[in-house]
Amino acid sequence: MREALRGLTTRGRSFLAAAVAAAISAAILGERDLLRVAVLLAVLPLLAAAYVGRSRYKLACSRSLEPQRVPIGASSRVVLRLQNMSRLPTGTLLLEDRLPYALGSRPRVVLERLGAHQASSVAYTVRADVRGRYEVGPLVVRLTDPFGLCELTRAFPSVDRLTVIPQVTALPTVRLAGEYAGSGDSRARSVAVHGEDDAATREYRRGDDLRRVHWKSTARTGELMVRREEQPWESRATVVLDTRAVAHRGEGPTASFEWAVSAVASVAVHLRQSGYKLRLVSGSGMDADATEGGGEGLLLDHLADVRLSQRGDVATLVEQVRQRSDGGLVIAVLGTLSTAEAEVLAGLRGNGATCLAFLVDSTTWLTLPAPARAEADHAHGAAVLALMQSGWRVIGVEHGSRLPALWPQAARGSQGFAWRAAMAETVAGGMR
Repeated sequence: MREALRGLTTRGRSFLAAAVAAAISAAILGERDLLRVAVLLAVLPLLAAAYVGRSRYKLACSRSLEPQRVPIGASSRVVLRLQNMSRLPTGTLLLEDRLPYALGSRPRVVLERLGAHQASSVAYTVRADVRGRYEVGPLVVRLTDPFGLCELTRAFPSVDRLTVIPQVTALPTVRLAGEYAGSGDSRARSVAVHGEDDAATREYRRGDDLRRVHWKSTARTGELMVRREEQPWESRATVVLDTRAVAHRGEGPTASFEWAVSAVASVAVHLRQSGYKLRLVSGSGMDADATEGGGEGLLLDHLADVRLSQRGDVATLVEQVRQRSDGGLVIAVLGTLSTAEAEVLAGLRGNGATCLAFLVDSTTWLTLPAPARAEADHAHGAAVLALMQSGWRVIGVEHGSRLPALWPQAARGSQGFAWRAAMAETVAGGMR
């Protein structure tokens, strides 16, 4: 009741003040009718406070997000369901769901009177143009009486989370260099087709079909051997994201880093749908595998959280990738590199890995004077040359580039080497 009295509105407090004034006037003038008016003015706010206070603790709320994971620029529908658990009807309810600034202004919805045990639902939409995980809620409910004399606020503790993932772009299907790098038994069996079949045998295990016993190997080894079931060749790929703050330029959704994150998301989803066993590594410490059924969602959730790192360096990134490197295809989306940093990346060429770099020239996200532009272009060309000399395949990225248009350059064959040849001619021409 005390809290309800503290929730009296300006109108309710004015009623009490008028009651006090009327009571004093009645005492001075000796008017009993005026005293009755004073009592009526005082009782009304008290009854309103009791009414609102009674309803306050009998409300239940639930929230649902449809969907809970959305790409940048998409909308999610938030459905609020409020139920009156009391036997008494409520007054008009003002609902306000608390939202972070990135999701827009806080929605305010007026809900009319709820009867005993009655439930009602309201909905609104949110949209985010920035990646991240956002808390939706808690819900704040303002309860009022029919006369607007008392208003109480209740905040429900429940909070839901909306995950805004980077934009994923569909990529054309091409045959990638290094697509057969991986592991499995198919290659071993194809090699053994024209020779001994011993390479495709193993020891007998309880429960194996006796029709698969390989008698020649059994006779030679003295142990029961069976033909190994052929396992599909498993293509492996590691997608690397450069998160060094010094390597990127621009701010907000149009920054070079956001282009890189979207590119990594698109490449990762494309490779996983193509059957690759995928690993995602970033300079900020992220190291995730997409081997389970929900692996795609896991990767996108990680990319929703990734941020620029002020202390990252290329050597640490290379070491992180090499900790679990087992060959395969390495696709890196890199920011601006120096020649020395490009040479450090040669360490990823071990174990027969095929390395492909989308090298982002983040200086093109800035407007530079002509001398500075010429210097930036020269530094970028030197980094490209150093990478190519280390055995990397390089695809240049500038402001305004579209990943679907660049992706065919990652294909096997002469098309994938077109940019390398052009750069070699450019460098050779500059040395004359």
